[in-house]
Amino acid sequence: MNELSPCPACKSTYTYEMDNLLMCPECGHEWNPEESVAETDEFVVKDSNGNILQNGDSVVIIKNLPVKGSPQGIKAGTKVRNIRLVDSDHNIDCKIDGFGAMALKSEFVKKA
Repeated sequence: MNELSPCPACKSTYTYEMDNLLMCPECGHEWNPEESVAETDEFVVKDSNGNILQNGDSVVIIKNLPVKGSPQGIKAGTKVRNIRLVDSDHNIDCKIDGFGAMALKSEFVKKA
């Protein structure tokens, strides 16, 4: 018997075939198994130049960024080391000397 892939929406293992689609009885999701092979669950974070960022990379800030609650912002050209990628609106977590822990958007940095 063929082993069917789990549901990409809810990860249920109780999937079944209907015509050329796979169906999930728990959440009602339908998908084409040929198309789901090309999809990846891994999210990709790119900098302002389109370079792919990874955990532990160093980046340089390309624009002066205001910091809420601080009289001065982060200046363009500031180097940030050892970034951590997260799946949210501000997709880079880091520590900046003089400011502490920050969350940055990837469109305001370039890979160093």
